[in-house]
Amino acid sequence: MDGQELQKIAGDYAAGFPGTGLERRSGPDWHLYKVRGKVFMLMTDMPGRPVVILKADPDDAAALREQYADITPGYHMNKRHWITLQGGGTVDGKLVKELVVDSYRLVVGGLPTSEQPVDPRTWTPARP
Repeated sequence: MDGQELQKIAGDYAAGFPGTGLERRSGPDWHLYKVRGKVFMLMTDMPGRPVVILKADPDDAAALREQYADITPGYHMNKRHWITLQGGGTVDGKLVKELVVDSYRLVVGGLPTSEQPVDPRTWTPARP
C-alpha cells in the first residue's frame, strides 16, 4: 500500500468515530483528528512520503517499530508515545485500522469520564 492509500484508509475510518473532529493546518499541510479537542491522529507529507502519526502505548510502540519496517517513532511527536506509519510492504489496511482504534481509545481514556464519548475499554467501531 502506498502512503496516499494509507492516509485514505486511516482518515475515512477515523472520521466516523464518536466525538471526532478534523482540523486542517497549512504550511506544511497537516490534518489533525481530534476527540473532544485532543489529537489522536495526524496526517502530513514528510519529504516525498505521506504518513499517518498515531498515539500508542509505549510498550506496544516499541514492539511495533521492531516488527514493522514501515512503523517508526512519531514524527514531530513524543517518540515513546507516538508512532509514524508510512506506505510500504509491511503495513496493511487491517493493521492501520487496528492502530487507529488503539490511538482513539488511548486518547479517550485520558479524558475526564464526563467528556468521554464512548467507554474506551469496551468501544469498537460499528464498521470493519
